[in-house]
Amino acid sequence: MDSFPTLDDAPVDGRRILVRVDFNVPVKNGGVGDDTRIRKSLPTLRELLQRDATLVLCSHLGRPKGPQDDARMGPVAAHLATLLEREVRYLATPGPGSSEQRAFVAEAPRGSVTLLENTRFDPREKANDPELASILAGYADAFVNDAFGAAHRAHASTEGVARLLPSCAGRLLERELRVLGGLLEAPERPFVVLLGGVKVSDKIDVIRRLLEVADRLLIGGAMAFTFVKARGGRVGDSLVEEDRLELARELMSEAQEQNVELLLPTDALCAREIAPDVPTAVHPVDSIPDGERGLDIGPATVAAFEAALEDAATVLWNGPMGVFEVPPFDTGTRKVAEALAASGAMTVIGGGDSVAAINGLGLADEIGHISTGGGASLELLEGKTLPGVAALGSVAWA
Repeated sequence: MDSFPTLDDAPVDGRRILVRVDFNVPVKNGGVGDDTRIRKSLPTLRELLQRDATLVLCSHLGRPKGPQDDARMGPVAAHLATLLEREVRYLATPGPGSSEQRAFVAEAPRGSVTLLENTRFDPREKANDPELASILAGYADAFVNDAFGAAHRAHASTEGVARLLPSCAGRLLERELRVLGGLLEAPERPFVVLLGGVKVSDKIDVIRRLLEVADRLLIGGAMAFTFVKARGGRVGDSLVEEDRLELARELMSEAQEQNVELLLPTDALCAREIAPDVPTAVHPVDSIPDGERGLDIGPATVAAFEAALEDAATVLWNGPMGVFEVPPFDTGTRKVAEALAASGAMTVIGGGDSVAAINGLGLADEIGHISTGGGASLELLEGKTLPGVAALGSVAWA
């Protein structure tokens, strides 16, 4: 991982700091649902407050097409105030660069915390417009980026403002970069990668990059059926990317060339539809009858995957093993999660579905690192440069 400035390098004491956080959390009925991303920001915010900084926070929430009441940051501000046990200033405005927002920030007392309105209320955000970046930069003396989940986007609040103010990574962004970067550079071995989810096409570059460093690759979820069919198996009505069969063959060949052990499911829990309490049957993964779909890994595969994880020193998990939201197709994901939680491996989990599964099972405290970034995690693991990170340090600290 290339070097980047952190809070250890930054003279933030007593300054007014613009902090890009990732508070893109579920909000329903006026309250915050899963607050994982908010809690992950607390070490950075508390450290800055302890160093007598005045904080102006900014984040996006959802994908609004301009100002709309169901995407306002008010519920997030209230929830953050409870977690910080202090006031979080917030004013509903037309957007983070509006005249109302600027006046409100100008009134912020020393040592206060202010949360700006949803950055995506302003179309200049995603366009990385210099005018909006300049307005945001005018709110502070320096910039701290702690939004790993948005670091792969070159937006005004991530990349643009970092080119106008002295800047550094917050503690969350720093940890994400060091942990995920370390997987590519020097993982403790054996290094086992467990991939699931729906599409091979979503993870082509990640698979190729990880084949260069992994010792063992386990593939579950719907994406496994593309590999099984590419080997000549009959997968019934299971989801298959027909246009990716040759790619799957290439990846299996590359794994062999790289001397990476590749494990595919040997059996699957199948049904005719996705519904609770639907009749199910376990079939060999390469002999699924027409009309049935593989919706979870089967018991023999669960046992094989558990065995493959036993001696791991490092594990990366991205993607569920089946349709885990609908019982009984959650068993494979649950069993794998429990095996990881009980192992002595340094386990890193990325991807919203995998994280949701771990949180839902109450196993988060047993996992070494849970990444807050979906797309950002994948791009970093592909070896790509993240714009929000590359811009840090563009302006020297005085």
